[in-house]
Amino acid sequence: MTCEMTMSKPMSTRRERWAWYLYDFGNSAYAAVVLLAVYSAYFKGEVVGGAEGSRLWGLAVGIAMLVVAFTSPVLGTIADFSGAKKRFLLFYTTMACLFTATLFFVEKGDVLVGMLLFILAEIGYRSAQVFYNALLPEIAAPEEMGRISGAGWAIGSAGGIVCLFLILPLIILIEGTWIVRLSLVITAAFFATSAIPAFLWLRERAQPQSLPAGESYLSIAFKRLRRTFRDVMYFREFAKFIFAFLIYNDGILMALNFAAIFGAVLFGLDQQQLIIFMIIVQVTSVAGAYLAGLVADRFDGKHALIISILLMVVAVMGLFFNQSRVGFFLIGALAGFALTSVQSVSRAMVGMLSPPGQSAEFYGFFAVAGRTSSFIGPTVYGWVAAEAALWFEAQGQALAQAEQSGQRLAILSVVVFLLVGLVLLLFVNEAKGRAAAASSERGPSRG
Repeated sequence: MTCEMTMSKPMSTRRERWAWYLYDFGNSAYAAVVLLAVYSAYFKGEVVGGAEGSRLWGLAVGIAMLVVAFTSPVLGTIADFSGAKKRFLLFYTTMACLFTATLFFVEKGDVLVGMLLFILAEIGYRSAQVFYNALLPEIAAPEEMGRISGAGWAIGSAGGIVCLFLILPLIILIEGTWIVRLSLVITAAFFATSAIPAFLWLRERAQPQSLPAGESYLSIAFKRLRRTFRDVMYFREFAKFIFAFLIYNDGILMALNFAAIFGAVLFGLDQQQLIIFMIIVQVTSVAGAYLAGLVADRFDGKHALIISILLMVVAVMGLFFNQSRVGFFLIGALAGFALTSVQSVSRAMVGMLSPPGQSAEFYGFFAVAGRTSSFIGPTVYGWVAAEAALWFEAQGQALAQAEQSGQRLAILSVVVFLLVGLVLLLFVNEAKGRAAAASSERGPSRG
């Protein structure tokens, strides 16, 4: 049993699309400040310190992703059945904003508290994305998903830029960690404010279904999940795409989660310079997401992904060989262009390859792949960086130099994930997958 759409080809107003875009505007501020420019470096350098900070940061990210991997498919299925995607989105957005603000209280030595509050904020942020993404098929027809997804990611990246520009003058003018911690409160308020239009203006078109006698939402969820997994196996191209995504997305998220740490350790960037670096990354991300969306609609998503992943490989290899701070900024610009292209087109591909009426279920499955890879990738990176640093120190390198060597070696693991995922992507037949999704209104196991 599925939620039926009120119309076969979703029609949305300009205001609804902008409400959806503005949510990404605030959502990306969290990513820019907490994951990229501020909290990751603050946690690693100030709260923990040393190479162990990389290991614990990777572990914290991994734990949050693992929780989301287990919960998102069940909740996505319930949201589809009950027509409650917006309600779940509100709950997790509130959770993300609340715990992001509480990161203000994390100071030097508060390792466990710093990890716990971040994990809760990250669970809220990542879980909310499942329901936000699942609204895409409700506001975009299949032939325009690439463009609308790309526009959303581009506008979202602009939100990261705006928020970074808000906090940069404060960090320049006011010394100490107090203002760094206050920037997390500002980010939480920015995210919450930007999300409001989505809850006021965006209409959820899926209609809630009545619970059969003797059933609960949880029992319905597990029954539908079993059918969804069978459907995914039936939709072979979708399954192959998800498998490729699971691998190459590791590389993308490893680069994102450790970019600030890499800049601080290898090139000695302070908090102001890290923010400037992330502003550059976000600026090029706007162009990358928008252009990739146009390419996906004009040609196809697969070719847009191949180009973007190859650009990301070039950027990461550049990081491995680069020795200058200027080079790091230039490589960051290229990486920003490539990584949001990959993320934007991947999101649109799920909508393109999903059968009508099952968007939240299939986006929930997409979240399982993404969050599972998020657990593996950052954990692998943090472990490699920390263990390699210990090995280099045992070989006679000074502590700081050993940590740098460990980070440089760990960056190669990113390349491995990107290349393996790219090879798997080559086996996906997008045209065949689109046709299979379009020909099944209710899914093969429901017919």
